[in-house]
Amino acid sequence: MAVIDRVLVGEALVIDNRPDGSGLDLLNVAHIDLIMGPRGSAAEEAFCRTLTDQKQGVNGLLAVVAPNLMAKPATVMFNKVTIKNGKQAVQMFGPAQRGVSMAVMDCVADGTIPLEEADDVFICVGVFIDHKADIDERIQEWNYQATKQAIKSAVAREPKAKDVVAQYKQSAHPFAAKN
Repeated sequence: MAVIDRVLVGEALVIDNRPDGSGLDLLNVAHIDLIMGPRGSAAEEAFCRTLTDQKQGVNGLLAVVAPNLMAKPATVMFNKVTIKNGKQAVQMFGPAQRGVSMAVMDCVADGTIPLEEADDVFICVGVFIDHKADIDERIQEWNYQATKQAIKSAVAREPKAKDVVAQYKQSAHPFAAKN
């Protein structure tokens, strides 16, 4: 029986303090939302739509490990905020793309995504890059970590509703309004 037999949803956020100690690094935060699913699913439809429905400031691009070597499962990335400048576009097509594609491939290599299913699975990854992001190494590493975590959570079908109910009232959100 297939491990990825339906549309799966994953999410992950990776953040740390600024190198200068001035607080959370909100500029380079990685926040990934993803859906994945088998051929014939809504995930495949979303993949095709995302890759072909380009708009000013909102672009879909294939996750490639290197030129002419796209990640498998086929993965499309889309920006969750409008790309406002050339630097932000290069960060999406460079460090973020490398981080996402390497996470996908590591999830195949470690068996999270079974190799025998990888050619028939589609992944759509929403990537957040702040227009003031300033540390490319963090963009790459944190998007790698967040994508890998989101895939693993999706495949494990985590979190379970009972776990969210048990934790949501005492949870903290780094971007919540302050009281």
